[in-house]
Amino acid sequence: FFEDPPVMTIAVGLAVVFTVLNVLGTAKATIVQNVLVVGVLAILTLFACVGLPEIHLDHFKDFAPHGTGSIVSIIGVVMISYMGVSKLASVAEEFRNPERDIPMGIFLSLGVAMMTYIVGLVIMIGVMPADELANTYTPAADAAAIIMGPTGRVVLSVAAVAAFISVANAGILSASRYPLAMARDHLIPVVFRRLGRFNTPLMAILLTGGMVVLQVVLMDPLVIAKYAGTTKMVLFGLLCVAVIVMRESGIHSYDPGFRTPLYPWIPLLGFFLSIAVIGFLKWEATVFAIGMVALGIIWFFWYARARVRRYGAIHHVFARLGKNRFDPLDIELREIIKEKGLRKADPFDRILASAPVIDATHDATFESITRQAAEQLSRSTGLDADMIAREFMQGTRIGATPVSAELALPHLRHRDIEEPCMVLARIRNGLVIEFDQDATSRSSETVEAVFYLVSPDDDPALHLRLLAKLAGSVEEEGFMQQWMEADTPAEIRDILLRTDRSMSLELHHDSPGREFITRAVHELDLPSGCLVAVIHRGPQTIIPSGDTVLDHGDAVTIIGEPDGIHALRQRLESESRDEILDDD
Repeated sequence: FFEDPPVMTIAVGLAVVFTVLNVLGTAKATIVQNVLVVGVLAILTLFACVGLPEIHLDHFKDFAPHGTGSIVSIIGVVMISYMGVSKLASVAEEFRNPERDIPMGIFLSLGVAMMTYIVGLVIMIGVMPADELANTYTPAADAAAIIMGPTGRVVLSVAAVAAFISVANAGILSASRYPLAMARDHLIPVVFRRLGRFNTPLMAILLTGGMVVLQVVLMDPLVIAKYAGTTKMVLFGLLCVAVIVMRESGIHSYDPGFRTPLYPWIPLLGFFLSIAVIGFLKWEATVFAIGMVALGIIWFFWYARARVRRYGAIHHVFARLGKNRFDPLDIELREIIKEKGLRKADPFDRILASAPVIDATHDATFESITRQAAEQLSRSTGLDADMIAREFMQGTRIGATPVSAELALPHLRHRDIEEPCMVLARIRNGLVIEFDQDATSRSSETVEAVFYLVSPDDDPALHLRLLAKLAGSVEEEGFMQQWMEADTPAEIRDILLRTDRSMSLELHHDSPGREFITRAVHELDLPSGCLVAVIHRGPQTIIPSGDTVLDHGDAVTIIGEPDGIHALRQRLESESRDEILDDD
């Protein structure tokens, strides 16, 4: 549309704009991204609907006249167009449910991209003569002009500009998370992990935006595309190797929400195809790939090696061959489990609802409380109480029990139980627990809560998720105050239960849920997906059947889907309000 437009100025200006936009917040950048993507897809859908009927099949004769080698050699250049879907993984922290959203987003994005490219190329080849197609830098706009006239050229040009803008925005959004993650791991200076006033990684975004501007100013666009494609191929190949290493490491805290099908053939194929594509590129791209890897190795030994306390999952692979493994990676993976939280199917609420509560007296010791907990767990699991107590005490002495300010989490896994069991202990006056801090020194902490957990040996990931949930609950604001002020075992359990998936009722004639008194469980009118998980009747803990009759004074825990629990709460509150109005 313009003769000799100021391309450099426009490109730099857009880079600055999107850098500022990302500094202001992920939500703002995402809104802009959504608008751009929806607009581009709408225009391309129109282009496909109008263009497919205009295809000339004779244009597809003598396909690839120079052989398939020329097609393979261009893969490294166009690969960058497909690898954009990997940006989803680099912004994993922004997802509410990354285990579901990331795989779904990648597959949907890849499917949409493939269909868009295939249909678009078929239309461009089908409506444009080969000599014209070979000598144009704007094939989509030219094809639209043939199909829809000047209006089509304008519309497709607008879509192209919007697509370029969306790529730039998404690129800065995702690429800035790499310096953030590397700074957290001390691979680069820690200044890049600091968050700004808008809770975004300010320095990492500025670094990324600055690198984009430098590349635009100093490099040719085709060279950028070629080297970017090479970089992506190297990263993709290394990721395929990483999947194999992580799977073979046997690390219990490695708990992926999505597992690669046809393992190990898919990651092996991905690795070798990545190497093969780089081999088909010109020698400059191969040298660039080798130089990039060499530069990374030099940087690691010069800067990062002395600052990083982690060597990677490969050490856990060696451990399976009889060598030592390295624990800091395991610690990092446990932090990831803690951040992700429980999975939907995890039986946390059901386990917690039936957990006995020990309200320790002022003269109780850790040994005596642990003995009580072991006896309770023995009744639930059938395991020997002495063995349980011994394992808990040994784990605490050697430092295997997580102990922090106000909380201890003695835990063990055993092959002879089918599902996890838990005991909660509250210590009103605090309790000092001593443990080995390292091989040469001991430490101690005063705790007011002890959560004992026993899980099946064949599901270590579930065991770790339950531990992470318990540890995370104590960190919530106001937890310890509520914990110490709770009057009954039911109230103690309620503090830990996920409020959107559970509720507790104490059945009295003047309380919500009084309609349940003297009724069997199967007669209760509960919303779909809700069930009575446990009944506490005095000192008894009852796992109800359909014929179990509820009695006055029972403490009932109901679990279910969030919608069902919400509906039940609203119904009981409404009935209580109506009865108050009737009394008035």
